[in-house]
Amino acid sequence: MLTFATLLDLAGIDRSSVRLLRHQDNRYPGRPSPYTLWRDNRPRFEEYQATQGFGDAPDLKAPTWASFVAVPGKETLFVGLYAANLVGALPEDRKHPITGEIEPAGSCNLYHLELRQELSDYVGRLWIEWGKGYRAWIQRGDRVPKPIVELQRTFGEAPFPGFSALILNLSEIETVPATWSAALSSTRGIYLLSCPRTREQYVGMASGSDGFMGRWREYFATGHGGNIGLKSRDPSDYRVSILETVGSAATVNDMLALETRWKAKLLSREMGLNRN
Repeated sequence: MLTFATLLDLAGIDRSSVRLLRHQDNRYPGRPSPYTLWRDNRPRFEEYQATQGFGDAPDLKAPTWASFVAVPGKETLFVGLYAANLVGALPEDRKHPITGEIEPAGSCNLYHLELRQELSDYVGRLWIEWGKGYRAWIQRGDRVPKPIVELQRTFGEAPFPGFSALILNLSEIETVPATWSAALSSTRGIYLLSCPRTREQYVGMASGSDGFMGRWREYFATGHGGNIGLKSRDPSDYRVSILETVGSAATVNDMLALETRWKAKLLSREMGLNRN
């Protein structure tokens, strides 16, 4: 079985000198994920990775970091091998790379990271199986080998499938390609949420200026988007799809009529989560 540890061996890198880092930050719902930062704004990803909590310093004490990002539904993507050196406490205030809020000086450790050339051919192409220990986001390179799941020819995003064919989980909203996000943000219409646990459905309307994307981000951030029926259920990774799109001339009343029609078609009041 080919593993990431095998690649370290072939590159002449001592496994024990490597720490594997799997970046998946769930603290900021509705904000860019580490994967999105790496894909769309590498400098911000580098800033994000360069600051770490004081309590993680013992686990991060190694000359080399192998960095990975979590991609919902797609396992774990290799994004680079870094030479890592602890600088010390953050010397001055800075904007947090994800939230944009001020991160005070002295609130975390700052590391000097330099991208190494070894394994650079695999960046953005190599997918591994991290295993069940997702909470252990820092692991030693000489402990549990990580099986290689896939090696793609190039790093690339799938083309937008079209509104009628689109099916996503809420957990994937912030990792969709920028072209998908732009299309979904500029289009309004009627959508469907389906609960994978209860099999209940909810018909909703995206009428705001940010279209489908803006509305779905509310669900991702809150778990219910303010809806009474959804509030009555435990938060779920709802499956989202689009029932119908509308043109720019459609009024809110037009959309309310379409929403009512879809509720009747799908019986989402009688057997689903719609309450009006």
